[in-house]
Formats: sequence, structure tokens, C-alpha cells
Amino acid sequence: MTSRVIVRNLQRRVPVDVVDLENFARKALVLCLDLPSGKRTDLQRLDEVSVLIVSDRRMASLHRRFMNEAGSTDVITFQHGEIFISAEIAQQNTRRFGTSLIREVSLYIVHGLLHLHGFDDRTKAGARKIQMMQQKILTKAAL
Repeated sequence: MTSRVIVRNLQRRVPVDVVDLENFARKALVLCLDLPSGKRTDLQRLDEVSVLIVSDRRMASLHRRFMNEAGSTDVITFQHGEIFISAEIAQQNTRRFGTSLIREVSLYIVHGLLHLHGFDDRTKAGARKIQMMQQKILTKAAL
């Protein structure tokens, strides 16, 4: 069972409160693990989850290399327990959605954890389910 979540800020453009995000991520991890999965998931197998906050440039490189898609994206999750988050897209989305930076990054953390726990948003039904779960976890684990 996953025992640790580590948050690292690997970019300099957007100021990020790593301590608050790590505290949130620990709560979110416990809440995700409490969700029924029906099978053994990556999240249950991992010893550690790393949340890596990166530049838009690095995210675009990862997106192209591993997803074969051009441009950046908000969050990419790898089954070995790495959740990459674009700080710049998070900051852009705070203006777009009227949220705070910590709320946006928290949403991406939950999204990544849910993917590691077997949830998939490639279908409309899956996307609705993941959105519902995200809101529940964000509310329960709120900073």
C-alpha cells in the first residue's frame, strides 16, 4: 500500500507552496485508497507517489514524448507513481476558472491519484465519474 507522497517543485516561474500541497496530497491519497477499485491498482502497489511540479516547456516535452501529442497539458500520470503538473497551465487556469493556484494544483494531484487507482476518463461516463470523485476528495481533503 502506498505510504508516501512527495511533492517537488522543479520549476522557478510560478511560486508554489510545496508544504501545503504535500499535506493536501497525503489526505487525498488516503481518501483515494478508501475508494473501491474492484482490483489491485497501481496506487495500492506503490511505495511512493511523486508529484513533480514542472515548467510548461518540460510538460510539453513529456506530452510529446510519451503521449505523442504536441503542446503542454495540465497533468500527466505515469503508472510508476509520478504525477507531473504544469505550474504555468495551473496558473493560467486560475484565471480561466476563477480558482486559486493551490486549488488547481490540488485538483491535478487528485486527478493523478485517481488515475493511479484505476479510474479512467477516456469515455464520457468515465469522465463524469472521475469528476464526481475529484469533487468529493477535494472537499474532504480541503486545505
